[in-house]
Amino acid sequence: MTIHALAGQPAPKSMLINVPEVIASYYTNDIQGPVSFGTSGHRGSSLKGTFNEMHIAATAQAICEYRTSKAITGPLYMGFDTHALSVPAFRTALGVFAANDVQVIIHKNDEFTPTPVISFFILEHNKQQSQGLADGVVITPSHNPPRDGGFKYNPPSGGPADVDVTQWVQDRANQFINGNNKSVKRLPFQKARQAGTTIEQDLITPFVSALSQVVDMDAIKNAGIKMGVDPMGGAGVHFWTPIVEHYGLDLEIVNPDMDPTFGFMTVDWDGEIRMDCSSPYAMAGLIAMKDQFDIAWGNDADVDRHGIVCPDGLMNPNHYLSVAIWYLMQNRPAWGKDLAVGKTLVSSSMIDKVVKAFDKKLYEVPVGFKWFVNGMIDGSVAFGGEESAGASFLRQDGTTWSTDKDGFCMTLLAAEILAKTGKTPSEIYKQILIPQHGEPYYKRSDGPITDKQKVALKALTPDAVQTPQIAGIPIAAVMTKAPGNDAPIGGVKVLLEDSSWFAIRPSGTEPKMKVYIESFGGEKLWQKIYDEALPLIFGKDL
Repeated sequence: MTIHALAGQPAPKSMLINVPEVIASYYTNDIQGPVSFGTSGHRGSSLKGTFNEMHIAATAQAICEYRTSKAITGPLYMGFDTHALSVPAFRTALGVFAANDVQVIIHKNDEFTPTPVISFFILEHNKQQSQGLADGVVITPSHNPPRDGGFKYNPPSGGPADVDVTQWVQDRANQFINGNNKSVKRLPFQKARQAGTTIEQDLITPFVSALSQVVDMDAIKNAGIKMGVDPMGGAGVHFWTPIVEHYGLDLEIVNPDMDPTFGFMTVDWDGEIRMDCSSPYAMAGLIAMKDQFDIAWGNDADVDRHGIVCPDGLMNPNHYLSVAIWYLMQNRPAWGKDLAVGKTLVSSSMIDKVVKAFDKKLYEVPVGFKWFVNGMIDGSVAFGGEESAGASFLRQDGTTWSTDKDGFCMTLLAAEILAKTGKTPSEIYKQILIPQHGEPYYKRSDGPITDKQKVALKALTPDAVQTPQIAGIPIAAVMTKAPGNDAPIGGVKVLLEDSSWFAIRPSGTEPKMKVYIESFGGEKLWQKIYDEALPLIFGKDL
């Protein structure tokens, strides 16, 4: 993985998107591909013809038909983030929903609304039972570059739609597109905005007020912790001030600016502007302020990810997930004894060791938060986390909080941990978890992927790996399905007998290959595994 010369530096003006061009292309460019749902909805760029008005109108109409087929008659909560394409997509979708007489609830004054907030309100509504089930749409490409758009559907479960749902919506949307969207019902935005089915609500105050049910906000306030947050220009910008005021926190918003070019960002590792709060390059601005706070954090554009900054720097997401689980297992007395802890199979084995130490069940699934949804609804999964810095967990009383990733509860939890233990999450990882379980070296390497490699990964079976060892260490297991739910990985994971492992899979959101490796023998062993992993899976002709 080659680090770009500008990585970690302020983005130069020459790198910023032309916002009028991006928006105009949404309405005028011919589409260059179908609707395609990855791990987090349909994503693309208007400049490339992969995220355009026709895509969104067709997808919204498909969602209307899906709702009818499943007798979903309650409101649809709709939120959007601060990317340039999010408002145009919101206007398109609202026009389709209104034309189909779908009751849509939006935040008053068309305010930006984060992903976990939509999940929270879907679940809150559905507790009532008598008013029809609610679902939702979040218009966001998450941490993706400013030129990108994204559109994802959350069914009544409140979390990301499962594969069978997204496949249905995707296929129906593409049928509309193939018919030039002639069957799509639409109203002009102003008529849709004024329609009786479009309802404004305050989506900030109830969510903020409920945060104390999932995080011990009194402990944070009473400890007098000085905190900092960088919303990274995202949809959480207007939520943090109400949180500060409601709970009396010493929390500084270090960057309250919103700008669809995201020109205040530092450049990510590959030369892109990307709101990835798990990247030390994208988070360079907040990291430079680390000495001003006891603990600080950042969130991506739709606030479904977290990046924790301690006085010694940005925590690796895997390290923080491990600490969060370690802490929650000891500080949630109302949680049941038989609860499982969920992780994606490309998350650190340190999580496995922590869960085992507390004699809890590990629920290991493929990449994608959707795999945790059912368990978090029925309360059998206490915590679900992804290595890409997305996670959520139950309320303090053991009931469901959200079934989508929540960057609010995960960052505030870091402050609770410091308040209750007197140690930062980084100190806990280094002083407690490493001495108990060893020190893994984890790093992901991203690169291009060919169509041939995609086909090879999809067709791979465990029997295809015949080599008995990697980097001199015997292979313990080869997996193409996740042990927690037997769902296909979309790639392969190879476990070694010393707890080291590697996994290879295509990205679900970008055209690239992701190679995950964790070594319990330091960086040197990591490199040896990397050198041998790709040739083992793809042969010498990569």
